[in-house]
Amino acid sequence: GPVGLAAAASARLLGAAVVIIGDVNPIRLAHAKAQGFEIADLSKDTPLHEQIAALLGEPEVDCAVDAVGFEARGHGHEGAKAEAPATVLNSLMGVVRVAGKIGIPGLYVTEDPGAVDAAAKMGSLSIRFGLGWAKSHSFHTGQTPVMKYNRALMQAIMWDRINIAEIVGVQVISLDDAPRGYGEFDAGVPKKFVIDPHKMFSAA
Repeated sequence: GPVGLAAAASARLLGAAVVIIGDVNPIRLAHAKAQGFEIADLSKDTPLHEQIAALLGEPEVDCAVDAVGFEARGHGHEGAKAEAPATVLNSLMGVVRVAGKIGIPGLYVTEDPGAVDAAAKMGSLSIRFGLGWAKSHSFHTGQTPVMKYNRALMQAIMWDRINIAEIVGVQVISLDDAPRGYGEFDAGVPKKFVIDPHKMFSAA
């Protein structure tokens, strides 16, 4: 989605040699590939660490970002059909190297009435925290401090260091088109819809 694509673009801007995006949606994976990122197809039964090893020659990465959160689904043909709120964090702890970092802008909540079990309804997930502790991982959670990075990112955009609109698939739509945009976004299209009710973009 757009959060993951923006995170990938940021990693590239910061100098990452290889950036891998994982998803179960083939259309979003194709878009990520077209933007120059490597991909891990999580709809396949091939484990994540094996897909990483096929790309990098080793089954681990320096750092990772969970841009999904508690609404994640499992891996593989069967796993992708069911909600698995802890799967992203557990998978990342498995593939991030010792002393690596895991950023978690993906949303996790204190209550989820529609969760798969009683524990998850209270925001309590089956996370392999012992693995993260043993590997000395650093976890960074919560909302991104946007204003901290605002000026540097704006300069990068203005001086063509990063084309974030193309990477996240920005499409400007009218207020009348908003229901269609929400429907397409919910279906998983690789787009970031920007609603422009006053036609400010067309006037700029």
